[in-house]
Amino acid sequence: MELQYLLDGLAEGLQNMTWLEAFAVFFGIASVFYSMREHIWVYPTGIISTLIYVWICLQYKLYADMGINAYYFSMSIYGWYVWTHPTEGKAELPVTWLKASGWAVSIAIFVASYIILAFVLINFTDSDVPYWDSFTTASAFVGMWLMAKKKVENWIFWILTDIVAVPLYFYKGLLLTSFQYLFFTILAIMGLIAWIKSSRKNEIHAI
Repeated sequence: MELQYLLDGLAEGLQNMTWLEAFAVFFGIASVFYSMREHIWVYPTGIISTLIYVWICLQYKLYADMGINAYYFSMSIYGWYVWTHPTEGKAELPVTWLKASGWAVSIAIFVASYIILAFVLINFTDSDVPYWDSFTTASAFVGMWLMAKKKVENWIFWILTDIVAVPLYFYKGLLLTSFQYLFFTILAIMGLIAWIKSSRKNEIHAI
């Protein structure tokens, strides 16, 4: 894909951008930024962004993504509580890695979510991107759950989500949101590196 084509797409996205999408993009980026730093503001900023995207996804027939944003909202409330109520004897919830059993559960949730969502979108909606929409939704479903538990692997699922979301939103004409997910991919990689370092510090302090 030529650079000029991408630049033209970005320019078109900015021209067609509504103030509602601009707010969603701003708070979405802010949420990822705070998540990288393990800052509690990840949740209030994320709540604002997800509520706006519920409406946007409905307008563009991205039904699975609409559902996942509604899920983000509820999980943000849950994560907000978990992060501010660490286990007894700890000042905050530490960043940790999944055990083998945790990986098994995460993959099972992803596969089951993808199959169910694809079936529903194909048979009960007018979605023209059922497989893409189901993939981003299933991977984000697991990513949000793992983030609430402060597991390093949440970033892996976010990276998968972002990589697929870039062409999905570009195809649907939400060009600015597409570029937002491209930026999210970079932030997610940075977040993965930051949380790996944080988990190592927690392991050292635990010795």
